[in-house]
Amino acid sequence: MKHHLSLAVIVTLIATPLVAQEISAGALASFGDRDVIVLGELHDNGFQHANQAAAVRALAPKAVVFEMLTPEKAGLITPDLLADADALGLALDWANSGWPDFSMYYPIFAASGGAAIYGGQVPRAMAREVVQSGAVAERFGPDAARFGLVGDLPGAQQAEREALQMAAHCDALPEDMLPGMVMIQRLRDATLARTVVQALEDTGGPVVVITGNGHARTDWGMPALLPEGLNVVSVAQLEAAPEGPQPHDAWIVTPPVAREDPCAAFR
Repeated sequence: MKHHLSLAVIVTLIATPLVAQEISAGALASFGDRDVIVLGELHDNGFQHANQAAAVRALAPKAVVFEMLTPEKAGLITPDLLADADALGLALDWANSGWPDFSMYYPIFAASGGAAIYGGQVPRAMAREVVQSGAVAERFGPDAARFGLVGDLPGAQQAEREALQMAAHCDALPEDMLPGMVMIQRLRDATLARTVVQALEDTGGPVVVITGNGHARTDWGMPALLPEGLNVVSVAQLEAAPEGPQPHDAWIVTPPVAREDPCAAFR
């Protein structure tokens, strides 16, 4: 069921629940009845980007939201650029973006067809300012409370998220940096969620979201910040079968990729 979403009036939908389980990449094409399809990834895994591209082509969404683009970068994209990988990469200054090679992401852009492209990335300068000042609500704007940026997290969740940040940075961060790192994640989740709401309002959906597995979490990631009543599915992409419950609706296991030791730089 597709509908126009007003920022003031949310139409309540009855969503068919998805039992959390492993699915095949081909099963992604079956989610065309969802309002929002969140396709997680490990950013440097080309197999996972290929799955995303195939899913976007099959789903033919009205909009695609990329974590990797600022709104300004997304606004540069034209049909002519979408048809030329080199020109699009140059226009987006991808080589200086810090994201993995554009050759892995371009097939997703190419598969988007006539979908509107949105950027849900927090600009680096804004992220640095938030870490230094902590003024996240002020920088986000009047929707801060709506998207979960006002008030402290529950103590257990804050501690878990700080531990995850420490582990992700090879246990090399000063502990006093951890609250700021968690706040940045909250800001990124909120920015993605607000962008998805805007895309739904503009296009009526469905909307596909291309983002990391962490932002795709249904417990405290971007999906948890979307308005109630939307028919949302979140799929993580992993390199090994997980142990225990997962904070997603479903997951796909892909081959792993060779990568250098991410902790080498910290040592």
